[in-house]
Amino acid sequence: MDRPSDYEKQKKYYSGKKKMHTLKNQIIVLPNGEDIVDVTIGKLGKTSVINLFRETHHKFSPRQKFLGDKAYKGEETITTAHKKTKKTEITELQKIQNKELSSRRIAVEHLICRLKTFRIASERFGLNRNKYSQVIKTICGLVRLRLNRLVLFT
Repeated sequence: MDRPSDYEKQKKYYSGKKKMHTLKNQIIVLPNGEDIVDVTIGKLGKTSVINLFRETHHKFSPRQKFLGDKAYKGEETITTAHKKTKKTEITELQKIQNKELSSRRIAVEHLICRLKTFRIASERFGLNRNKYSQVIKTICGLVRLRLNRLVLFT
């Protein structure tokens, strides 16, 4: 994405993690990567992924459980991998639980990889910022079509 010229506006888009001006997307998929359930598109780069989830999880049942990576640590509805602290290592049981969690999440990561094969979804977006949402939705539709989850009517 191009850097906005206005200082106050560009500050909102700056992602300290990526060290660039970004828009964030969040994709919620079924557990085995079978289909895309929800897409949040084009949030400001300054927004953390856990706050992005907290803004949008009201769409789901309060009892709904999710699997996530370490960026979602601290959210009680999301199961994340155990992380070692500065002073302690993780136990063997926690390592086994991490392996089981990552084997359950691998299909989700593969689906996200399918979205990123469309380079416009993973690299610098050179088009008009107003078209960003439309492009990401189109890419999600193409991936769903490839998964045979999108039904086209003629």
